[in-house]
Amino acid sequence: MFSFIHAADIHLDSPLRGLELSEDAPLDEIRGATRKAFDNLVDVAVQEKVNFVLLAGDIYDGDWKDFNTGLFFNKRMVRLKEVGIKVFIVSGNHDAASQVSKSLRLPENVYVFASRKPETRILNDIGVAIHGQSFAARSVTEDLSNSYPQANDAYFNVGLLHTALSGREGHEPYAPCTVAGLIAKGYQYWALGHVHQREIVHEDPWIVFPGNIQGRHIRETGSKGCTLVTVASGRVTRVAHVPLDVLCWQQCRIDVTDSRNVDEIYERVQKHLENALAAGEGRPVIARLELFGTTPSHHKIQAQSAYLAEEFRNLALDLGGQGLWLEKIRFNTKEILDLDAFIQSDEALGSLIQSLMSLQLDPESLFEIDPDIDGFLNKLPPELRSGDEPFDPADPDQWEEIRSDIKNLLIARLLESGGVQ
Repeated sequence: MFSFIHAADIHLDSPLRGLELSEDAPLDEIRGATRKAFDNLVDVAVQEKVNFVLLAGDIYDGDWKDFNTGLFFNKRMVRLKEVGIKVFIVSGNHDAASQVSKSLRLPENVYVFASRKPETRILNDIGVAIHGQSFAARSVTEDLSNSYPQANDAYFNVGLLHTALSGREGHEPYAPCTVAGLIAKGYQYWALGHVHQREIVHEDPWIVFPGNIQGRHIRETGSKGCTLVTVASGRVTRVAHVPLDVLCWQQCRIDVTDSRNVDEIYERVQKHLENALAAGEGRPVIARLELFGTTPSHHKIQAQSAYLAEEFRNLALDLGGQGLWLEKIRFNTKEILDLDAFIQSDEALGSLIQSLMSLQLDPESLFEIDPDIDGFLNKLPPELRSGDEPFDPADPDQWEEIRSDIKNLLIARLLESGGVQ
């Protein structure tokens, strides 16, 4: 019997973009989360006395700012070497983009598979054959698995591969392949990487995405970690998820439909934040708060959005102490008031509201207002075009969302100033 750890998408020292946290949030601790999660992975490997560790790509997050990232990784590999644990790695798209990491000399217990063609490493003492191939470039569009050798019947065969399979939402379709193609190789376990959401794609043979070890932004919610695999008599007997993350991300979408006033909305927000904190199971929680639904309090919410945002941030601090922070707050409510009937009435504000509702907001219409708008959009700071929700000036859906937000805010304030309740 033997055991191994399968992990992927470490993204050491990955920068966190787009955070709108308060000044009292532990930003240094948050930025160091990937390192702490990787330390947890090494701890588990040592405690479980696994025979080897598989890292299925994206150890790094592109080029390092300095050599500290590589030195950190090497020191952890040395710790595994001291207890006799081997490490096998395939480079992923982010690793291939790193020029610095290619020059790093690794400890002798670590083997990185070549990128020219698939290789096989044999562990005769436990009867294991590990097959793998690294990315040669950031973008790999061919099916690497197609060239992997057929299973050696004398060994327990593991395929180590960085791939999107036939495609996964939110991930580039690198090294595309099919489940049927992987099964046809005859391996007992396929250790995949690239997809950040844990997924058991197939059992017997096992085809597994372990997910990343630490969520890096609001789309990467839920428990993050590695997969611990136990093998006996040539068969997988246990596949277990082991949490490694040191902070978690939560999305709190709160339906405020029919909420009669802001106090009721506050109570609903409090309940959801309490649930988010509990879901963290003792880990710090970074949550995104979104209010949606049709409510008579809509125009008050829109008109007082800045004040309410601060109230909700203070509520999070009161509930979590130093363990709960709001990353972003969105107000996407709708008004119960029949605006069409209101526009047709004799109200003085009707025509102005009608103009706001017909407001167009996209590059073409803005160009008619300001011919220099293209130059302005090209000067937008890089951080707006990166992160988990980058702004794309060519995306009509994003312009529609902006238009909707502006329209709702202006109409809400007009209604409030006009005394409409």
